[in-house]
Amino acid sequence: MGTEFLKIKECDEAIDIIQDLFDKNLTAESEEIAVTEAYGRILFEDVYSRMDFPPFDKALKDGFAILAEDSFGASEESPNTLEVIDFLEAGSITDKKVEKGKCIEISTGAAMPEGAEAVVMVEYAEKLDGKVNLLTTATPSQDVAKKGSDIEEGNLILKKGDFLNPGKIGVLLSQGFETIEVYKKPTVGVVSSGNEITLQGEDLPFGKIYDVNGGMIKNDAISCGADAKFLGVMRDNYDEVKETITESLKDVDVLLCSGGTSAGLGDVLKHVLDELGEVYIHGISVQPGKPTIVGVIGGKIVIGLPGNPVSALMIFNAFVAEPLTRLAGIDKDFELETVKGKITKRIHSQVGRMQYQLVKVDGENIQPIFKDSGAIFSLSTADGYVKIPKLVELVDEGEEVEVYLFN
Repeated sequence: MGTEFLKIKECDEAIDIIQDLFDKNLTAESEEIAVTEAYGRILFEDVYSRMDFPPFDKALKDGFAILAEDSFGASEESPNTLEVIDFLEAGSITDKKVEKGKCIEISTGAAMPEGAEAVVMVEYAEKLDGKVNLLTTATPSQDVAKKGSDIEEGNLILKKGDFLNPGKIGVLLSQGFETIEVYKKPTVGVVSSGNEITLQGEDLPFGKIYDVNGGMIKNDAISCGADAKFLGVMRDNYDEVKETITESLKDVDVLLCSGGTSAGLGDVLKHVLDELGEVYIHGISVQPGKPTIVGVIGGKIVIGLPGNPVSALMIFNAFVAEPLTRLAGIDKDFELETVKGKITKRIHSQVGRMQYQLVKVDGENIQPIFKDSGAIFSLSTADGYVKIPKLVELVDEGEEVEVYLFN
């Protein structure tokens, strides 16, 4: 008896349904974390500066803080001589004032003393016996960073949705922020299913295979900004599948199950979803990955990915990555990076279903990878995939195609 898909959807329709289920059932949340631990996180709110930066006029070079006019006309042949009345290191202050004929030696980063207008670099000065010869002319504000020249108090400095890289974290630290509101990572559980699955580190009896999908899909979910965990393997047993899903959903927002999605002995995921919640998609008109299930249980999303690793990865990237990434607050205008090139070999496609063809990108050459959906090595060599519309039967050698790159 053939597989019965009760709610099979076209690709575009499936994408819309899954995004709508995410929007209706899961709400982006925030959490407050230390700025020093915020690398790689996504800002949940706009951030405004608390103060001017720099908070004072400061020297940009080691040298001498002067009145600009005291340097006018100075040269190596005819230097201007000033009295040195103090020395300022970064972080120190003085009660002495720079007046005509006087200057203060200063280090990079030190606050400019009262009266000083410019800095003459130490390379253009000769210090001797409490005096200094200026060998060049300085203009007002030369080698001085004015108060607020980088950031003014009250200005927008970071935007909601910004990825916190080291530079942005540096801005927050310069403003004295200890903590910051970021998007809370969506929690994702990953479960592999199948009587043939064995975990790494265990003996591998004849007829069994090591689990691939658990770790692979977990890391793909992490790349989408999720806090993802592999929750183990469940066997093709109704009670075990039901118990595993019920327990897993206590701790996660999204549960990704691989395997057990097509009709046949031991494939019980759809029946469990029917009992515990509601199935919205049972089959997508796509190759590979037609037997994909999407349902909701108690406001949590459950997605049954195909068991074959290539199919599982393709379906995740094509249908799950975008809504999951948006829930994590990453890139509101989500769009997979694409490149274009010419296909190097003819591709035959089954009419009636969208086909996702794995490819390798070699400059302008796009090389199709002809392996079945269980061929693991093809995943390590593929750079992305080409979409072949369901009414297209042939993509001929030399035709230009668009490649959707992984991640």
